[in-house]
Amino acid sequence: MLCGFFGIGITHSLSHPFPAIFNFGDSLSDTGNLIRINASSVIGHIDRFPYGETYFKYPTGRFSDGRVIIDFVVEAFGHPFLPPYLAGPNGTDFRSGVNFAVGGATALNTTFFTKRNLRLFVNNSLSDQLQWFETLKPLLCCTEQDCSEYLGKSLFVLGEIGGNDYNVPLSQGVSLEEVLQSVPKVVETVSSAAKVLIRHGAKKMVVPNLIPLGCSAIYLTLFSRPNETDLDPLNGCLKRYNDLTMYHNKLLKEAVKQLRMEHPQVKFVYADWYDSSIRLYNSPRSFGFIDTLRACCGGGGPYNFNPSILCADPGFNLCNNPSEFIDWDGIHLTEAAYHQIALGVIYGPYSMPSIFSLTGV
Repeated sequence: MLCGFFGIGITHSLSHPFPAIFNFGDSLSDTGNLIRINASSVIGHIDRFPYGETYFKYPTGRFSDGRVIIDFVVEAFGHPFLPPYLAGPNGTDFRSGVNFAVGGATALNTTFFTKRNLRLFVNNSLSDQLQWFETLKPLLCCTEQDCSEYLGKSLFVLGEIGGNDYNVPLSQGVSLEEVLQSVPKVVETVSSAAKVLIRHGAKKMVVPNLIPLGCSAIYLTLFSRPNETDLDPLNGCLKRYNDLTMYHNKLLKEAVKQLRMEHPQVKFVYADWYDSSIRLYNSPRSFGFIDTLRACCGGGGPYNFNPSILCADPGFNLCNNPSEFIDWDGIHLTEAAYHQIALGVIYGPYSMPSIFSLTGV
């Protein structure tokens, strides 16, 4: 493969303000990497109906009935959907960007978990995704000047990632108190990844935070206690796990502030996925949602989540209208929910500063 093969002829304009968009993350933004690693993973049979039923009409590797947030972001800037890294490079055009996100991926290196005898959803972490980017980079640009021009004008979306760093230990009996101690390390890993991308030439970066863990059907099913007093009266979510999420997000916001100080030549946008999400649970009918906490696709129970019968497993049940549900499969959200979150981040008040501030030269 020739050096810079994919980078030939790349241009950008007002309707396409970035020559490329690069995304890193987990199942909330995976567009087809995990399905190429293990289609029937422990976090769902994403290769089967009804995944993808709403928009694509077939399973694409997205953990939803349709599009996910990164899809709406790239659409807003006139870009085609990002191809998953593992789909190429042979036969795949990576000139407009690549998605490195993998469902089940963690921010921390996998050894952090294996040393603690914790089973991972997938053997992939943020450092692995960065290595993929570094492997691909010579195919995108050759000289230092070429790379500076191309990557400096491209958009990098670093996350959301970190949720699985908490999902993995919590689902295997590690106490919430112990998991809380790992939050600074998770956030520092995300910050360090941003610095790696900056060294490679990134100058425009979106850093999303975590959506509320305590509102997911899996958490409500696994961690609700008899006579639960920890449910938020406003939305029915588990407050202690949303507190974990908010703690992570607080540290992440501080880390982005520090990155801005250390790298004034780089434009950062802190994307508040949490606040854009929680408003859906607080006022669901304002956004067209009828059922807020039950999964649309699942194996039954109060929240339609059953670890023994996941969405697309034999015996699963499916709601009639996913657009009326926030929760898709107990872990991930519906296209309708992702669309509302994306609208709040792209066009609303949930990006600091506005994501459109990155479109300038």
